[in-house]
Amino acid sequence: MSCASNASHYPVFLLLGFSRASTPHSLLFLLFLTIYLATILGNVTLILLISWDSRLHSPMYYLLRGLSTIDLGLSTVTLPQLLVHLTSDYPAIPAARCLTQFFFFYAFGVTDTLVIAVMALDRYVAICDPLHYALVMNHQLCACLLALSWVVSIVHTMLHVGLLLPLCWVGDAEGTVNLPHFFCDHRPLLRASCSDTHSNELAIFLEGGFLMLGPCALIVLSYARIGATILRLPSASGRRRAASTCGSHLTMVGFLYGTIIWVYFQPPSQNSQDQDMVASVMYTAITPLANPFVYSLRNKDVKGALRRLLRLGRVDS
Repeated sequence: MSCASNASHYPVFLLLGFSRASTPHSLLFLLFLTIYLATILGNVTLILLISWDSRLHSPMYYLLRGLSTIDLGLSTVTLPQLLVHLTSDYPAIPAARCLTQFFFFYAFGVTDTLVIAVMALDRYVAICDPLHYALVMNHQLCACLLALSWVVSIVHTMLHVGLLLPLCWVGDAEGTVNLPHFFCDHRPLLRASCSDTHSNELAIFLEGGFLMLGPCALIVLSYARIGATILRLPSASGRRRAASTCGSHLTMVGFLYGTIIWVYFQPPSQNSQDQDMVASVMYTAITPLANPFVYSLRNKDVKGALRRLLRLGRVDS
């Protein structure tokens, strides 16, 4: 696609992802408002519980608190704007704000995948080398791994933002560009551009693919060793207890990585815009909502901390 003379680096984008939805916008608004409020409640509760209860001051919960903070940011980058646009007849976003949203969405999203990989490493050490767990997975190492995840994520995001800046988009008579999506995501921006996007696509598959392959390999290797260790445990109760500590993590790993690979690592011609929308809703809205509930409902320590907090509240009242 070649750019016309009226192409612009900084158009106004119309986010029309739900404009063709058969469901009334009022119902979609209530649905996403409920999801967002539940996400805030679940993640804030988990953060406060881990910070308040000394029994949860272990490396695993330190990482889980970091994941909940990231999930709060990931949902806040996209859902409040979606709620505003569902009540508007003109869901516009200027280019500068669009790229800002893209930056923070990518930064939170990539950090999310890296922290989940670090949590797999934590489970590997806890199950395969329990005698040295406290020595290896100390708070200093966890803090360094979280900081490294943020640094890698921000560098990765700045690369892709830098590749978007030279692109042009051709708008209509009013200078607006239609994006069939509910936020400024990578694929819709590239599809709508009139510029040559081969370098962007190459960066997604090579640099982005490498960034996904590393954490995926760490997760697969960690859980392969964990599985072998669990099978060697002498008692059935020990095997069940060890497997249960990893079940919630594996659930969210499959959910998050599966939707990301579906959206970003298929050839552009093989995934439709509607499929992209569904997958995007899953990892921008459902995953941040599910994380605190999956980890807490399947975790006796977190449920115990919540009961102690509720009892303390009743005594104080």
